[in-house]
Amino acid sequence: MSSMRGLTVFIADIRKCRVRELEEKRINKELANIRSKFKEGNLNGYQKKKYVCKLLYMYILGWEIDVGHMEAVNLISSQKYSEKQIGYLAVTLLFHENSDLLRLVVNSIKKDLDDMNEINNCLALHAIANIGGREMAESLAVDVHRLLISPTSKSFVKKKAALTLLRLFRKYPDVIPVTDWSDRIIALMDEYDLGVALSVTTLVLALAQSFPVEYSGCYEKAVYRLKKILIERDYSLDYIYYKVPIPWLQVKCLRLLQYYPPPNNPKLRADISELLQIIITDSQDTPKNVQHSNAQNAVLFEAINLAIHLDSNSSICAQAAALLGRFISSKETNVRYLGLETMAHLAACVDSLEPIKRHQETILMSLRDKDISVRRRGLDLLYSMCDTSNAKIVVSELLRYLQIADYAMREEMVLKVAILAEKFASTYSWYVDIILQLISTAGEQVGEEVWFRVVQIVTNNEELQEYAAKTVLNYLGAPQYNETMVKVGGYILGEFGHLIANLPGCSPIEQFTAVHAKFNFCSLQTRALLLTTYVKFVNLFPEIKGQILPVLNQYRYVLDAELQQRACEYFSISTMPTDDMLQTVCEEMPSFPERESTLLLKLNQKQGDTEDKRVWLIGGREANIERQDNLKRMVSIRSSSADNLHSTTNSISHATVPIRSSTMPPSTTNAITASQPNASNEPDLLNFNDLSLDATPSKPLSIANINTNTPLAPGYELGYHFLSYNAEGVLYEDSQMQISAKSEYHGSQGRLALYLTNKTQYMLSDINVMIMPADGVQTTLLPFEGSNTLSAGAQIQRLITVECMDVFITSPEIFISYTIGPETQVLHLKLPIVLTKFQNPITTMDGANFFKRWNQIGGPPRESQVILTSEKTIQLSITAALLQGFGIGLLTGVDPNPNNFVGAGIVDSGKEGGKIGILLRLEPNLEQNMYRLTVRTPVENASSVIREILETPLTRGS
Repeated sequence: MSSMRGLTVFIADIRKCRVRELEEKRINKELANIRSKFKEGNLNGYQKKKYVCKLLYMYILGWEIDVGHMEAVNLISSQKYSEKQIGYLAVTLLFHENSDLLRLVVNSIKKDLDDMNEINNCLALHAIANIGGREMAESLAVDVHRLLISPTSKSFVKKKAALTLLRLFRKYPDVIPVTDWSDRIIALMDEYDLGVALSVTTLVLALAQSFPVEYSGCYEKAVYRLKKILIERDYSLDYIYYKVPIPWLQVKCLRLLQYYPPPNNPKLRADISELLQIIITDSQDTPKNVQHSNAQNAVLFEAINLAIHLDSNSSICAQAAALLGRFISSKETNVRYLGLETMAHLAACVDSLEPIKRHQETILMSLRDKDISVRRRGLDLLYSMCDTSNAKIVVSELLRYLQIADYAMREEMVLKVAILAEKFASTYSWYVDIILQLISTAGEQVGEEVWFRVVQIVTNNEELQEYAAKTVLNYLGAPQYNETMVKVGGYILGEFGHLIANLPGCSPIEQFTAVHAKFNFCSLQTRALLLTTYVKFVNLFPEIKGQILPVLNQYRYVLDAELQQRACEYFSISTMPTDDMLQTVCEEMPSFPERESTLLLKLNQKQGDTEDKRVWLIGGREANIERQDNLKRMVSIRSSSADNLHSTTNSISHATVPIRSSTMPPSTTNAITASQPNASNEPDLLNFNDLSLDATPSKPLSIANINTNTPLAPGYELGYHFLSYNAEGVLYEDSQMQISAKSEYHGSQGRLALYLTNKTQYMLSDINVMIMPADGVQTTLLPFEGSNTLSAGAQIQRLITVECMDVFITSPEIFISYTIGPETQVLHLKLPIVLTKFQNPITTMDGANFFKRWNQIGGPPRESQVILTSEKTIQLSITAALLQGFGIGLLTGVDPNPNNFVGAGIVDSGKEGGKIGILLRLEPNLEQNMYRLTVRTPVENASSVIREILETPLTRGS
């Protein structure tokens, strides 16, 4: 590059520019020169390289580049390394994964991946990893895998191939068939070259988190590699980092072992124990410098985490507890951080907390550490080590610290204090005092879940109600304003104020005065709650009715509809001749049903996983027992499923895994365990393998009793309409479950795969699916042999065959029921099966034939027309894509107005309806943002059905 004199001069000119205007002037001059050179053509490779380098320099400086993209693509095909290198650099910088020109690059990259030149292989792998688009993943993943496993590939190529595959998997896990490659990838963990072994182990670490059963073979490989490093000392001197042999590989192997339950093999357990003991013994050496300490501690802390995972009550963990006590007092911030985090892991799994409680004073001091990350880990540890013996000390200290805590930590602290107060309350009065003090101190950081839970507990415990009412009244009498306290006070006094009405300072008028003094400071939502409190006061204390009615009367005329409606209704009820209606409306609230605290759900949502998933939860042994049991249960279920699948490998093809939407996590179960003899020989895009469209279930489906009166799920229309013209995507999603779909259709028959994904941190059980019959279309839910439970983050697949029998209007409806905790949820959705799914486009009809058939069909009733307004600005390219998604072939050159769309297709409506020709005209009015849609078919009711299907997406503009 130094030989390119023109580039050197250009860079020197730019560096001489003292102000932006001079730089912009020089840049524009050079851009004009480059455009003219590219326009003239006849440039050799050197000249293209020089000008592209100038463009890259401008781009790096922050200037927008709109020229030179094709020249960069051409440079990739060059045989000279320097030109190819600049071409790849330009493509990597100037292109993104959705660039239109990326398709031109894919073939060149594929050639370089197939090249015998390792340098070209590496350049191609760099480009894939940096750009990493879906199209690249689909087209080139197999070639990257081939380079990885090829015995002729150099070590540095294998390293880059493994990391490139990891990048593609993290971005598009649904298009990489990693389950089919598991054996070959795991085998590479034994590579003699430690660099390759490290890269492959990094890849396996990510894959094992999503496919633990398929990659279960990595467990013994990781133990074997650790033995070679720590016992046999089989490693190159180049990989010793400050006297610690390849610490990065040790850490990854130790972490990989934590994603599996403890092994049942006694020899394997003994080997792991020996390895852990060696690591702990080696850690006693005094580090020579910071780098030595960092490497040594990285391996040590990961080894301690593995020891806790295997057996938290082992002798190794006892040694670890003593070491951790020393680490949390270290002068180094990193060591204190790791010590607190690892001790929190120990507290979350160990039977006895006594070894940890010995360091309670040190842990409490960590809340005042100068580093916020250390303070966070100290909070996690206190939360995990809290029990009945130290709850009052820990909670009191957290409340004191809450007053000076960082705002970034306050909401999490509030949740943890509220959970600990409820969990370890020895008396009702202590619980009320702590929660109200928490609300008073934290103020705005107290979420809705906290005061909802307080109200629930007070309502359900009669012994608590009088004390709570008296205490909250004292807080309301304070001069400072706290809206959450007003909400709690308004609810509790409205329900239980009569219990303290005879106590000094708690008379009805004093209760009303204390609440109403804060009324004008409150939000509209809180004022609405207080109006309800006032009408309850009218019922409980008729003697203060005269003071309350003017307030209700005043708010009958406010602008807010909610406040106005409440005030009008409450005023009318309060002024009726008799109190019967008032007493009925203001009856005491019944006890809330016992349910799991929503505070835990909220806290778990805040503790999101990083790239590597956590193997434990913050918060004591109880919080982790269920997670550990779920891990064992999931592995056993999937192991048996894998065994069943393996037994039928002679009849099932494993060429590809099911292709899913990028919003779906990797599948955790296989729904297909047997093959049918009459399977089609055509490519199976959905990996339905042996499922024939006309196959019948081998046994009847057992469907649980599902409440079919459940209304359609709110917001179902978005996914339903989107999938009516797309083959894959999300059908429905809420906070608990995501339902995605993938479909393909041939003639009058089709296949639909539903992927049910658990989005919660808890087990979903008793999952049942039922499809309601619909006129004109036949749907069959195929048998499911797997478990009807879904662990956190897991996914199951349900398969449906579809056959169109006649023209139909209504889509089939599906009910999905599942149980989470004590509650059963039912989702009622419409399946995205519409008449146009069975349509094939016609694109070869000329204008004469189109209008001849158009006129032969004639007008109504075989014509259906509507004029509609688009909610979004009409974009002709989007409209064209939408029509094509519905299976309509667009005919060019038929309509004299180029903006108008003319289309044709054939709908295969089955045995009764036959094949129906569809003709369509869509005339956009870009100025008015309106369409006129006209559909003609030889069948009278088919025209209106097609028109109705198209109408909603066109109106919504998507």
